[in-house]
This record gives sequence, C-alpha cells and structure tokens, in this order.
Amino acid sequence: MLRSALLAAGRSEGVRRLVEANPLTRPVVERFVAGATAREAVAVTRRLGERGLHVTLDRLGEDTLEAAQATETVRGYQEVLRLLSDAGLADRAEVSVKLSAVGQFLPADGEKIALENAQLICEAAQDAGTTVTLDMEDHTTTDSTLGILRDLRVDFPWVGAVLQAYLRRTEQDCRDLAGAGSRVRLCKGAYAEPESVAFQDKSEVDRSYVRCLKVLMQGEGYPMVASHDPRLISIAGELAAQAGRRPDEFEYQMLYGIRPDEQRRIAAEGGKLRVYVAYGDEWYGYFMRRLAERPANLAFFLRSLATRG
Repeated sequence: MLRSALLAAGRSEGVRRLVEANPLTRPVVERFVAGATAREAVAVTRRLGERGLHVTLDRLGEDTLEAAQATETVRGYQEVLRLLSDAGLADRAEVSVKLSAVGQFLPADGEKIALENAQLICEAAQDAGTTVTLDMEDHTTTDSTLGILRDLRVDFPWVGAVLQAYLRRTEQDCRDLAGAGSRVRLCKGAYAEPESVAFQDKSEVDRSYVRCLKVLMQGEGYPMVASHDPRLISIAGELAAQAGRRPDEFEYQMLYGIRPDEQRRIAAEGGKLRVYVAYGDEWYGYFMRRLAERPANLAFFLRSLATRG
C-alpha cells in the first residue's frame, strides 16, 4: 500500500508542488539525480568511470504533450552525447531514452514522431561511438515500444531494450529478444500495474525474474541484469557461469545513489557494473518511483529531511 501511495503521489501535481517548494528536498534528491544539466551529468560519469564503473544516462522528461518538447529532448541527448565524445567517455557511457519523452504519446502520429526522434538520437550515439537503450514504461506502452525497437534495429542493430519481470508476458518477450546482437536490460518494474497483466506478490516477481534471466543467459544476446537484490545478483552470476558466459558477455546495472559500495565491489572483482544516472529538471516522477521501489530509500529520505530540519 505504501508503494501504491508513493506512485500515486508521483502523479499528483499538488504533492509535486509541495516537494519542489521544500528547500530541504533538493540536497536529498541529489543522491539519486546527477544534476540539472548535461555537463553535470558528464562530470558524474567521469567520477564513476574513475572508479571502474560504466554509465547509462537518462535525461529526465516524461508526459511530453507537444512536439516542441520532444524536439528539445532530442537536442538534449545530442548535446550530452557530444559532450561524452569530447570528454573521451563514450566507451564507458551510453544513453537511456523514454519514448514518451520524444513524442510517443502525441495525439497525432505519436509513434512515427517518436521513431524519427529516436533515430536522431541513435545517429548521435553512433557518431559518438556508443549505444542507446529504450526504457520501458507502464504496460500500455510495451507493444508500441517493442515495435519501435524493431524498426530502429534495422539501421541500429545495437539498440537495447528494457523488459520488466513483473509483467506476465515478459518471459515470452525475453525469448523473442534473446537472439544474436540483442541487448536486454531486465528489471523488476516500477509502475503500479493491474493483476491481470502483472504479478503482485514479491516472490512471484522474483521467480519471474529468474525465469526470464535464464532465457536471456542461455540466448545469444547481451543480458543486462538490473537489480539491487543480493540474491538475484548471485543467481545471475551462477546462471552466467552455467551458460559459459565470460564477465564481458553480460553486465550488472544499478541506480545512481543506491548501494554504491556494492557497485564498486562488483567492478573490483572483475564484473561489469553500469550505473543508471538520471539528470535534468524533470526529476520529480523519477524520484518518487525510486522511493516507491525500496522502503530503505524512503527511510533515507525522511531521515535526511529530519536531520537537515
């Protein structure tokens, strides 16, 4: 119920105004968000790279309702990709893109606009010498997102996708995307979904995650294990070994600001660890989902406010 309440708060303009107006909030948000600008995001990328970590950058922005907003998002990604290339960081950093931020929900030709905008971002990534992963949102966008992925991979076969283990359909989606050249980030899922399409019990979600991970590890693609759960991380290592995968044939992914010591440990032991780094002014929805995912995040937030108060 707490998770549902936090996700609902993430969609509330009233709660958003209260949080954004609180002067104590911004320093706490900085644990999870790398800054407002592309240059700040690249600076964080450099620091993480110096610790042996890889990065995927997410320019925050959702619910794009005007074509001009989508165009601005594209320009933002082109800028950060140019900065990564100029800084010599493109070998350690890629970008993650939400199709909703580049026009997917526009009332007229939304999917076409999102595809064209995503192609522009992929071209910039290719010029920089790096890759793009399409983030996944709630279940109503899954078919659209996977359709756009298929179109993008005609010209950019390295484009990755995110699949969410709590959706009942995901095991089959993993089979469909486990072919050679495919890159799949498997996460649990962070949206409030109905029981008809998603597992509700944590143990069911965990079992689904392992089933999906088995499919990906046994496939010919490149699995990206997005989890902070020590048990699932351990299982991922075991499944990779059973499938005969070398450490460079899959990777672990964790969110910026969550379990940083564990991130460095995995990298120090020879694993590839990529940090999901979000940046930008539109941080509120992302931040609330991070609080909803783990009670420890909410406890940290409340303790920090109390301390700073």
